[in-house]
Amino acid sequence: MNTPAPTTGPDEAPAFTWFYALAFYAARTFFQTLSRAEAVGVENVPRTGPFLLASNHASFFDPPLLGCFLPRPICYTPRKTLWKPGPMSWMLNRLKCIPVDRDSGHDIGAFKRVFAALAASEGVLVFPEGTRTRDGRLQPPHRGVGLLAARYGVPVVPARVFGTYETFPRGAAWPRPFIRLGVRYGAPLLPAAYDPGPRVPLRYETIAERIMAAIAALPPPEI
Repeated sequence: MNTPAPTTGPDEAPAFTWFYALAFYAARTFFQTLSRAEAVGVENVPRTGPFLLASNHASFFDPPLLGCFLPRPICYTPRKTLWKPGPMSWMLNRLKCIPVDRDSGHDIGAFKRVFAALAASEGVLVFPEGTRTRDGRLQPPHRGVGLLAARYGVPVVPARVFGTYETFPRGAAWPRPFIRLGVRYGAPLLPAAYDPGPRVPLRYETIAERIMAAIAALPPPEI
């Protein structure tokens, strides 16, 4: 049974909470001080209503870098193993994080929580590649992002981060300062642009590949 598409929601996007706003400005200040981070195409992010923000994934820096330039709060999808007793769980819950079991291969609970967020007119950050790149290059997408987009029929905003792999790659103990960081947000992809329809074989894989192609086509912010 197909999941019904969420409504467009209220005229106003979910508001910043005090803790999210504090983390938002702290992250932006950190990135601009560390690496003169800049963002281009913020106007492409919908101001209201549900959407998916789909980005490449190169570093732990990616989620806060992608979120700290946006005019509205969004939901993040980190590994559920980060939820441990103590302040970390408290902070993750207040930063609108949705725990995902990436080892199970098909986390039904996470899909339901993402749908609930979209139904509440939230934006949700997803990484089609599933995990951080090991060599700095873009990876093939997983079908999960195609399933999400097809089931919920919301706009998908492609985004691409630059410099995070060079600054804080997988396995690094500390970030390297003064490497320029950047984000480019592309024009939203509507269902007609990414969904070939339910009768097409490998529908979810096709959607995932189209979204990943839109991410790959985005140039660095300075261009």
